[in-house]
Amino acid sequence: MASAVQAYRSLTTDEQFRELERMRSKALHDEASALGKARREATAKADAKWQSVVAEKDAIIAKLLAENPKKNKRR
Repeated sequence: MASAVQAYRSLTTDEQFRELERMRSKALHDEASALGKARREATAKADAKWQSVVAEKDAIIAKLLAENPKKNKRR
């Protein structure tokens, strides 16, 4: 176990290793950021589509009610 700890310590002091680890960490962060952005954009697009469907439905209902005012009255 002690030799493994010593090997790890010698590796982490190596400048090239630290740079590679920094680049790996940055790549993981960039990937997570890109996925988060894609999710937010997809959600916004779906919300906009849903709003469009609801508005279209409301317009159809309003048109039908305007065409048939007698049916608009409730019993």
